[in-house]
Amino acid sequence: MKIVFMGTPLFAQVILKALIQQHDVIAVITQPDQLVGRKKMLTPSPVKLLALENNIPVFQPVKLSQAYEDILTLESDIYITAAYGQFVPSAMLKHRPSINVHGSLLPAYRGGAPIQYAIKDGQAETGVTIMHMVKRMDAGNIICQHTLPIALEDTYTSLSQKMSELGSKALLEVLDTYGTQLPEGSAQDETKVSFAYTLKREDERLSLQDTVQAFLNKMKSLLEEPVGHINVNGQPIKVYDAKKSDIIKTAAIGTVIRCHKQLTIQLIDGAVDILVLQAPGKKKLNIKDFLNGQKIFTEGMIIKE
Repeated sequence: MKIVFMGTPLFAQVILKALIQQHDVIAVITQPDQLVGRKKMLTPSPVKLLALENNIPVFQPVKLSQAYEDILTLESDIYITAAYGQFVPSAMLKHRPSINVHGSLLPAYRGGAPIQYAIKDGQAETGVTIMHMVKRMDAGNIICQHTLPIALEDTYTSLSQKMSELGSKALLEVLDTYGTQLPEGSAQDETKVSFAYTLKREDERLSLQDTVQAFLNKMKSLLEEPVGHINVNGQPIKVYDAKKSDIIKTAAIGTVIRCHKQLTIQLIDGAVDILVLQAPGKKKLNIKDFLNGQKIFTEGMIIKE
């Protein structure tokens, strides 16, 4: 089957790799290269890198809605998307069968960050949905769904890997079973819709006004990318690992209860021990190394957000 694939992050790269092994991917559409890091280096998406490795033509329109005509000239059988990041124009949806691999059990978590939201919200399970693409965001009929438990230790990175593998398997099963003669599928229950909009910079802040469980859930939902942070005197301190503290002492929210060999901070219903963090412009460090000679935290200080 000749496929035009649209996707951008690692989640989509895993699915693209599975398609390449069993089908003829004749073109890939992905987001433009992004400026990344302190040096602002132009960095291609994981999907682009895999496409180039396999000599697949790559299209990177800033706005697909204004640059899709060349895609229509390709002799494809089907359009497939997975975490692409742009709406697919109606002209393309009408031109070929078009399906999407979405990282949630729709109608829950429509949008660009379903995996992060499922972890942040403390869900026990999630899953993938193979669905028809329509003009509205993630609102098409459902062809099939597969569930997946969320382990206590799962982060965005680990769960995304599991989800992409599950999504690859589900997608290949659909293509092998139906080809381009896809079933109509089942309409989504609009009364159960929820959204997981693409994360913004302000969504990366870890609030000390949260409960301990909410703090830990959100931390895990942002690992290993983009990594959540707490604001300390205007500095975003990234938090890579933390756990619920066994300390019983209570203090004002945001109080640094201890910062000698251990860093413990009071939240709304308990305290957390910060285990691995990173100051701006510095290396990621375990807490013992970080506290050695640092001047950011002092015992008894209250971190105000």
